[in-house]
Amino acid sequence: MAPAPPAYVTALASGRLADRVRTAYRALKHCTLCPRRCGVNRIEGELGVCRTAKNAVVASHHAHFGEEAPLVGRSGSGTIFFSYCNLGCIFCQNDDISHAGAGQPVSSRKLAEMMLDLQQAGCHNINLVTPSHVVPQILAALELAAEHGLDIPLVYNTGGYDRPQTLQLLDGIVDIYMPDFKFWDPQVAEQAAGAGDYPDWARRAVIEMHRQVGDLVIDAKGLARRGLLLRHLVLPGGLAGTAPIMEFIAARISPNTYVNIMPQYRPCARAGEIAALAQPLDPQDYRQAVDTARRAGLTRLDRPRRTFVLQF
Repeated sequence: MAPAPPAYVTALASGRLADRVRTAYRALKHCTLCPRRCGVNRIEGELGVCRTAKNAVVASHHAHFGEEAPLVGRSGSGTIFFSYCNLGCIFCQNDDISHAGAGQPVSSRKLAEMMLDLQQAGCHNINLVTPSHVVPQILAALELAAEHGLDIPLVYNTGGYDRPQTLQLLDGIVDIYMPDFKFWDPQVAEQAAGAGDYPDWARRAVIEMHRQVGDLVIDAKGLARRGLLLRHLVLPGGLAGTAPIMEFIAARISPNTYVNIMPQYRPCARAGEIAALAQPLDPQDYRQAVDTARRAGLTRLDRPRRTFVLQF
């Protein structure tokens, strides 16, 4: 039996996708897409925290083989890396993209062409990296790409600093949500990302994501088709708050949640501003994090594999 088409294909046929494009672009005139709620008119070129105006800025697009196995398969995950970020962690490993904005502004048509190029290259999905501040641009490009035959799952790969109201524009559009739940403690979130409200927004966002797509569904070929895949980067000194995050996922989201507990932290960018983050992760901290997840009742844990670090 052939797999069901991606959600956005059905949304295109019903006209729902076109409606979402119009609604999303209206939001750019007084931007409150993300929890920063800057209120700037991005259509007219005003810039808020994300420093992105009417057009999305893209750093690169290519097949990526360092993602989770259900995304990578044999031919890779078709990643599109958006520049800038609405969160801005001081330890970001892609600081030149997320903070410095390496990349080029692209039209919706060009973004659609990137999606189609990745599908033509055999990628198993379209993986939108750091998409929270460019939802309208993504929807517009997706409409064009779907009209020209795009039909592989859409992955929303986010840092977790998302407004449920914006995520609702993606209901019936996104197939796979992949948030990183980064911090549990508001004080740590404020110090590390200037976002003391992050834990509250992340909890609300993950609940909404799971409401839309449910637990991760993997087909007979081992490929993700739909659902929630949650990431958690373990930080030195327990700063991420791994235990309460895992307990929240198991109790409030689902004990069947597919979770990738990531061990690849290393001091980057301005990490040295927080003493505990100035050192690499102790392997014992990672092992304890995995044990914590299992004690919380989570059993679908991604297997560690070699980490690929992108160089630009």
